[in-house]
Amino acid sequence: MQDVRYAKASSVDEAIDLLNKGGVTARVLAGGTDIIVQARERRREVRLFVDIKSIPETQELKYDADGGLTVGAATPCYRIYNDENVKRLYPALIEAASVIGGVAIQGRASLGGNLCNSGPAADSVPAMIVLDGKATIAGPNGRRSVAIEDFNTGPGRNILEPGEFVVSLNFPSPAPNSGAAWQRFIPRNEMDIAVVNAGSYVRFDGNNVSAAKIAIGAVGPTVLMVPDAAAAIVGKPLTDETIKAAGEAAKNTARPIDDMRGTIKQRKHLSAVLVERTLREAAQRARGG
Repeated sequence: MQDVRYAKASSVDEAIDLLNKGGVTARVLAGGTDIIVQARERRREVRLFVDIKSIPETQELKYDADGGLTVGAATPCYRIYNDENVKRLYPALIEAASVIGGVAIQGRASLGGNLCNSGPAADSVPAMIVLDGKATIAGPNGRRSVAIEDFNTGPGRNILEPGEFVVSLNFPSPAPNSGAAWQRFIPRNEMDIAVVNAGSYVRFDGNNVSAAKIAIGAVGPTVLMVPDAAAAIVGKPLTDETIKAAGEAAKNTARPIDDMRGTIKQRKHLSAVLVERTLREAAQRARGG
C-alpha cells in the first residue's frame, strides 16, 4: 500500500502552492494515463497528485489568426482531433493526437501530459516541435515560455523546476505555402509504442523550399532535431534527390538502441523512410493538396 494524497487545484496559483508544499514527490495530474501507472508500478515515487483539470487555462482550446493555437495542458486528445480549426490548419497535430493510446485513453490523455512524461518515443512531440510549439510554464518565480524542442532533457527528465507545471501549449498560425506532417511505425495497428516516429515541416518560396524543420522520435534519449535534413532541402526545389538526402541525414542522426521493439538497423532505416514520407506529405499540404 502507498500513502498517496489527492488535491484538486482551481487556479494556477493554487496548483503552484500545492506543488511547492508537496515537494519532490508531488506530481501534476492532467490526464493521468502515464503517471498513475508509473506510481502504481513504483516507477515514480508519488505522495501527492495535484489535479489541474479544473483550472480553466489548462482546458483551453482556441485559435485566432494573430495568436495562433492555444491548447491547455490538460485538454484531452479527443477534443483536439475533433476541433475544426485544428483539422483545417494543424493536420500533423491531428495525426499524432489521434494515435496516443486508444480511443478510451484519448478521453483523458493530453498533449501536455505526453510532453511532460518525457518519453523518447512520445508520439506528439515531433509534431509539436516542427510546428514551432512552445510550452507556457508557471511556477513560484512567475511564468516563462520554452520551445518544445528544448523541453525534454532525457528519458523521463525535463526542464521543469520544483513547483512548476505546464499550463498550455502554443503554436503559431501556419505561414502561407507551408505544411507539416507526422507518421510513425508500430508493429500493430494501435495501442503500441512507436518503433520510430517523425514530423516534418516545409515552407515554399516559389519553387524552392525556404524553411524546413524535421524531428524524429524513439531513436535517441529525447526526440531529435535533424538540422542536416533541413539543410539538404532548404534553398532548393524539393525533388526525389533532395528528399532522399534528407532521409539519409535522418538515418545518420538517429542514435537508437536495440530492444524488444526494434533493432538499431531497423530504426535507422525507418528514420529515413518516415522522414521521406512526411516531407512528401508536408509538401503536398503546403501546395494545397
